[in-house]
Formats: sequence, C-alpha cells, structure tokens
Amino acid sequence: MMDASGWTQGEAPSSSLVEEYVGKGFPKEMVLKAIKAIGNNDANALRELLLAYKALGDYSLVGNYFISGCTPHNVEDDDDIDVDFGNWDGDHDDVGESEANSHGSIAKDLQQEMLENDTKIKSLVDVGFHEDEANMIITRCGVGVSFFVLVDSKNIPHHEVANMSSDSFGGRKKEIFKKEGKKKRKPYGGREQKSQPPMDGSHDEPMAFPNPMVGFNLPNDMVLSVDRKLPIQAIGPPFFYYENVAKAPRGVWRIISRTLYGVEPEFVDSKYFCAAARKRGYIHNLPTKNRAPLRPVPPKTIFEAFPHYSEWWPSWDSRRQLNCLTTCVPGAKLAERIECALARTDNPPSPRVQKYVMAGCKRFNLVWVGKNKVASLEPHEMENLLGFPKDHTRGVGITERYKSLGNSFQVDTVVYHLSVLRDMFPHGMNVLSLFTGIGGADVALHRLGIHMRIVVSVEISEVNRRILRGWWNQTQTGRLIEVPDVETLSDDIVESLIRQFGGFDLVIGGSPCNNLAGKNRFHRDGLEGEHSALFFHYFRILDAVKSVMAKM
Repeated sequence: MMDASGWTQGEAPSSSLVEEYVGKGFPKEMVLKAIKAIGNNDANALRELLLAYKALGDYSLVGNYFISGCTPHNVEDDDDIDVDFGNWDGDHDDVGESEANSHGSIAKDLQQEMLENDTKIKSLVDVGFHEDEANMIITRCGVGVSFFVLVDSKNIPHHEVANMSSDSFGGRKKEIFKKEGKKKRKPYGGREQKSQPPMDGSHDEPMAFPNPMVGFNLPNDMVLSVDRKLPIQAIGPPFFYYENVAKAPRGVWRIISRTLYGVEPEFVDSKYFCAAARKRGYIHNLPTKNRAPLRPVPPKTIFEAFPHYSEWWPSWDSRRQLNCLTTCVPGAKLAERIECALARTDNPPSPRVQKYVMAGCKRFNLVWVGKNKVASLEPHEMENLLGFPKDHTRGVGITERYKSLGNSFQVDTVVYHLSVLRDMFPHGMNVLSLFTGIGGADVALHRLGIHMRIVVSVEISEVNRRILRGWWNQTQTGRLIEVPDVETLSDDIVESLIRQFGGFDLVIGGSPCNNLAGKNRFHRDGLEGEHSALFFHYFRILDAVKSVMAKM
C-alpha cells in the first residue's frame, strides 16, 4: 500500500536521512528522487547519485540556466532511423524553443535516463543477473525497452525467470511472464515451406558459442585450427556459404545447421579482422585449411584505422575497438546531451556520468571529434571498417548508405574464408549470390583476384542493386544478371540457368536477420518471422542447384 507521496509502506525514508542530505546542500526533492531510484541502504551509492544529479544540473529543481557552448541545433533526424536510446534520442528538435528550456530539458532527460537505468539494473539483479551483466544488456538493448525484452535478450525462458527467487516481483508479474512465454508465433510469414524442419521446440537447446569467437582458425596461427568432417550430403558441387547473426534466438542455429545438411556453424567475431566487432555465424562446405589473409592486413584498433581521433579521445574512454556497426545512427540530440552533460561536470567526470556517457558512445559507436564533442561514424568510415572500397555506397541517400552498410558482410572476414578458392578457380567462377545486398561477396572475390565470369545476383532492394551495378561496371568484365526476389527464383529458373551456364561454383548469401537480431524489440520471432523465414528459400534454391548439378 502506498502513502500520499507514492512510497510503499515501510519504504519511506526517515526524515533524519533526508534532512542530513538537505543540510549538505542538496534540494529535498532531489534527495527524495535519488532515494526512490536506488533505495537508502547504500550510502556511497546514494551520495554518488546525488553528486551526479548536481553535476548535471537538476533544472526542474534549481531553475533554468544557459550552458555556454551548448547552443541547440535545429536538425532533422533521418526518417529510417527507428532505434532509440531510451529518452536520449527520441524527438526532433522543436524550432523556436528557448535555449534555457532546451538545456533544462536535456538535463532532465539525462537524469531521467539515469533513473530508468538504475531501476532496470536493480530489476535484472533481483532476478539473478550479475550487475555487470545487467549493465551490458541495457547498453546493448537500450533503457527504453521493456523488462521482458531485456530478459529475452539473454534467451532466458520466461518461466525460468518467474521461478527465480525474488520478492521484487509479485505474483501478478510472474503471471505476465508465464503468459508472455505462451504466445504463439506466426507460421513462417504465411509462406509454404516444403522442406522446413519441425518447429515444435524439440530442438530448442541453445548452441554453444566459442569463447573467444574465433571460428575454426585465424590468420597467423593465432589459435589452434579445428578439424571438421563434412556430412556426405553437404559435399559439393557447388560450394556454399551462408551467413547470419550469431546471437539469434534460442534454437535457431540448430535449425539452420540441420537444414543445411547438418554442417556445423563457424562462429566468428570480426574484431579479429578489423577494428569493429561483428559476431556472425557461417555455415559452409569450404575447406578450412590453407586459408590466407590478404596483405596488408586491415587495422584492428580505432586509432590505427582513424589516427586523427586520438587528439580528442578522453583518457577515461578505454575503447580500442568499436561495437557492431548497425543500420541506424542516433539523432543530433544525443551528441548534444553528452556535450552539455560533460560541460557541467569536473574533468574527468564522476564515475556515474562517465558510465552514462559511455553507454551512449558504445551503443552507437560515437567517436570524439572535439572537446566534449562526439559524433557518429561517417559512411565512408563504415565502408573502411567493413572492408569495402572508399565511396562504395556513395551516390545514394545517407540514411540508405547507413542501412545498406549495416546489413552487409564484413568483407575481410569473408575474404579469409573464401581464400581457399583462389587456387581452385584460376580461370574464374560462376556465382549464385542470394540476398546480395551491396555486394560483399563480390567485393571479397574481387579482392582475392578471382574472376567472376557469371554472377546471378538476387537482391530485393533497388538501392542495393544500384550500388552493386555501379561497382560492377567500374571493376568487372564478367556478366551480371539481376533477379529482384528469391521468391521469384523458381526451381525451373534455377535449372535453366544451370544448363545455360554449365552450373554454379559457389552459392553464397545471408538471409535477412530482422527477426533474429537482439536489437529487434518487437518482432524477434526467429525463423518464423516474416523476413527471416526467407532463409528457407536459400536452402530451397541451394538444394535445387545441388540436385540439378548432380544429374549433369
């Protein structure tokens, strides 16, 4: 039962505790807000939170002030950017808003973000997460998501959460967990799939990821090589190569592996090949011995890739590599809030302010471009990190560039895997590229010096097709045949192409990860999702190629 002030019976702070902090110069409302956020059992944590509030400037309590050097900017956020960072990045700037109110709102939003973050961490700790793990989950998923989504991000069934020992969640919330866990999924986006494996939960066990995520081997004998034996039905022709996000929902990679002839996935984090993480799973029937990286090897740290950023990089930002490059970038408000927050604090900032600034920087790969000033990576910098030539995506809108790059292969990783083909096909090869995107596979083969005689490219996005055509016309002498949709590539058309060109040497691609990625808050439906169910077309087409070529 709550009293008039919103406190649960027995939780209201003592008047002496409140008076103690008021006597130290903190406004009463600020003290009550801090205690409500984290409780009053840890005096050091409470004092640290109050100091952080005071450093950031609690405008709702102590009046509106103008911060020098934090003039608001009127900007338009890109329309396609649909992932936010709690309240840091939500709205467009309001033209005509006074500077004082603008900065008051920034400080209030940042403090609200801190409150929500502390509350979510406490909730996760209450159901059994370690505090560091809870911090990592919230950094990855954002503060604005529901508690259930945060739990889902670790692939923990709701019934297990409900059974954890915690008095913080009453019977009503436990019932919600149970009901959420029983929701039925959509059947493969309404598509008929003759070759689909059963989705009855009998193969729902999570697949173990290697730690570190280094695949079967790395260049220069950095790790011991793993030998594997391919199932007989997986042995070519053709060679095939399939890619998707590593940390998919529980059971997904077992289904993908079983569908693709029982081949064991190779899980690789591209941070071992470049300066940004990108955890992906690859299923292929390529040899794994005699792989070789191209020279010179790409830079593997932020400062090797972009030396000019070291000038403004603060000592308390310990990042040496970037997180996974995604399809979205934050609006200008996030950078403005960080700049204003840092302008109000000491140098270096308090640990609490550092933590919240770093949460935004890590989530969106922000880099330091001036004093207290952060910015998103430019598209040409993402091209560099992903192994594409400079200006590969130039000529389309900036939002489309970010989206196309965020969905692409990390080319250096793919080059290493495909390097075994270089000596096998000295006179070139025929390639069937499914879900081509902006041509990561094509760029990888080109960088290896493998001539592509024929490439049949299947890609639904006109923007991506335009990017690939532009690169192809500048660099290639082979023939590019474009098909707009895997669903229109029937088995009869596949057979016709094979007989026309004498077969395919490589079938390569990665189906959409929309319903698999951890950042999809609302439709992480696994292979039953509308987009990710397209994986089964990859298998259908590959199986048709194998069947026809076996008869030739």
